[in-house]
Amino acid sequence: MSIIVGTVVEITRYPVKSMAGEPMSAAEIDWQGIEGDRQYCLYRLDDKGRFPWLSGRDFAKLVTYRARFRDAADPRASPVDVLTPGGSSLALDDPGLVAEIGEGAGRALGLIQSGRGLADAMPASIISTATHAALGEAHGAPLDRRRFRANILIESDVRESEWRGRRLRFGPKSDGEPDGAELLVADAIPRCALITIDPDTGVRDPAVMRTVARKFENLIGVYAMPARPGTVRLGDAAYLSG
Repeated sequence: MSIIVGTVVEITRYPVKSMAGEPMSAAEIDWQGIEGDRQYCLYRLDDKGRFPWLSGRDFAKLVTYRARFRDAADPRASPVDVLTPGGSSLALDDPGLVAEIGEGAGRALGLIQSGRGLADAMPASIISTATHAALGEAHGAPLDRRRFRANILIESDVRESEWRGRRLRFGPKSDGEPDGAELLVADAIPRCALITIDPDTGVRDPAVMRTVARKFENLIGVYAMPARPGTVRLGDAAYLSG
């Protein structure tokens, strides 16, 4: 038996790791998560470690670059356009763009594409409006939801941490079984300094990290793994089962 726990109100994919996300009205979810999510990444050419990817932790302004697939329906083959903070629109593989970001980061960079995506841990992430409301109350002011870079935002009176170990299925509000994608809700997401960065300005605010660490044990949102490929749409009901 399934119960409705909320409604999908935002879907976001991130064509380039640590750049701004791309809002979507619907997304296809396969075994790698949302198609096209974290498909590209800039990496440090001189870093031979296990995590050479350039992130907002290294170069805060990276979150203000806005990446979009030119053909949203075919991300594997589509070129990616990037709107820079200065207002220029450049192809992601434009050497001038890579050089500009590298200059800001103080590192020589390369660009890589991965068909499986380059998520840090699991293929998808979920957060609820109940958590954002609790964050705002604890912080003393609302926090921009984009700081937390979730793939799916669910309008719900319940925090997503209560869904761990269970399955969320998506589909229309009806008497039938939902026919969309299904995700297995897994671990809570430990947060890093990326959440301190203002998505519009790139300015850091350490107070955000203090709020999350002290009031939420540094855990906001949940990871999820695909349990059944399918579609998730804005307005879909989120059905909890399992």
